[in-house]
Amino acid sequence: MSVAKKLIRCVILDLDGTLLNTDGIVGNVLKVMLGKYGKEWDGREAQKIIGTTPFEAAAAVVQDYQLPCSAIEFLSEISPLFSDQWCNIKALPGANRLVKHLKSHGVPMALASNSPRESIEAKISYHDGWKNSFSVIIGGDEVRTGKPSPEIFLEAARRLNMEPSSCLVIEDSLPGVTAGKTAEMEVVVVPSLPKQSHLYTAADEVINSLLDLRLEKWGLPPFEDWVEGTLPVDPWYIGGPVVKGFGRGSKVLGIPTANLSTEGYSDLLSEYPAGVYFGWAGLSARGVFKMVMSIGWNPYFNNKEKAIVSALLYTSSYNYLPMNFHIIYAFLFQEPWLLHDFNEDFYGEELRLVIVGYIRPEVNFSSLESLVAKIHEDRRVAERALDLPLYSSFKNDSYLRSS
Repeated sequence: MSVAKKLIRCVILDLDGTLLNTDGIVGNVLKVMLGKYGKEWDGREAQKIIGTTPFEAAAAVVQDYQLPCSAIEFLSEISPLFSDQWCNIKALPGANRLVKHLKSHGVPMALASNSPRESIEAKISYHDGWKNSFSVIIGGDEVRTGKPSPEIFLEAARRLNMEPSSCLVIEDSLPGVTAGKTAEMEVVVVPSLPKQSHLYTAADEVINSLLDLRLEKWGLPPFEDWVEGTLPVDPWYIGGPVVKGFGRGSKVLGIPTANLSTEGYSDLLSEYPAGVYFGWAGLSARGVFKMVMSIGWNPYFNNKEKAIVSALLYTSSYNYLPMNFHIIYAFLFQEPWLLHDFNEDFYGEELRLVIVGYIRPEVNFSSLESLVAKIHEDRRVAERALDLPLYSSFKNDSYLRSS
């Protein structure tokens, strides 16, 4: 166990992008709104508006898209569209787990967001138990200046009756990190923008998702739900016909692979953080196999799009190991490797996956050899875990056998 850097007594959490998956809602609303002005939202301003106040975000959009209105007018027009969508915002993976864990262990929590207090209250009302879990809730309209000013965090500490140095801030944005560090607090950041970890060097720790938060590092009660190096997750499902792919798995690593089309699953994939997962895979005419897979951007191959890759584990003493975890990352394809000596191709056959657990975040590798070594370890962890009753029961899931 790591030695705690400081004795932390309370946690101050951001809301949008940290606990709630608001990015998709924001993008969808901006597409509609800008369409009225004959403009197209392409996401290029996302980095400018993440973590800012609503007025600052509106001003950035108005300026960059040269809209014929003021920031105030744009904000008043777009705010009702956002309000209509609050009921559709999902908690980010690990958010409910974190809030429940801290509350159950009596760790004081504050919610500090640049959003107006009324908006915060509306958003969290759709998530059971959240409002009563926070001792303090502060909106950006309750302080003179929002993040990156430290004022909102210092006010949260004051209301919690805590010294700033005993507070841990969990954020997703650069303005939030700046605010937390200026307040002389410890800061853990879960970046909203992919492949941007290098921008958050001011934070005390950068993690891939809330699933990777290790509270014991900060002197807080550790999570107790990890099982033999794996974290159980609510099962989720994905499937489609096996198709011909790019061949990078076999060309680069010498691994014969099949490819699963994931067309239509981009929204589902966007809900899950990059990392290595595992579960069960069913081939409609051949049976059910153990499976490990990776979702992510694949830093080793420097891919530009997020997607999903999997490898199937066949329970035999086959000589090869699954080496294609991080091979093809594009939203349209999934590339499994079935560790079994098939005598024929099975293009067009239905392949279905039930994902039941999480192993680790996506990481970069300095060499192909280090990537392969880590893949070997992931395979061993997954194969052992899937023999546990906690996970093995999903082998009989009817989804794996339907066609």
